[in-house]
Amino acid sequence: MPKMKTKSGAAKRFRVRGSGSVKRATAFKRHILTKKTTKSKRQLRGVHAVHESDVKSVRAMLPNA
Repeated sequence: MPKMKTKSGAAKRFRVRGSGSVKRATAFKRHILTKKTTKSKRQLRGVHAVHESDVKSVRAMLPNA
């Protein structure tokens, strides 16, 4: 049986925390920032957790995490 491979795109986007939850970066923060308000850009800072309904599929893409 061959080794299970990690999806490299998912490895770049997600990290599994010690508690088992998966963290992700925020969307809508890369470009076209001039028309977004300072408040909205400030609220997009930091990392967020992946929604519970999506954790199972993300963990499947990261078998060694």
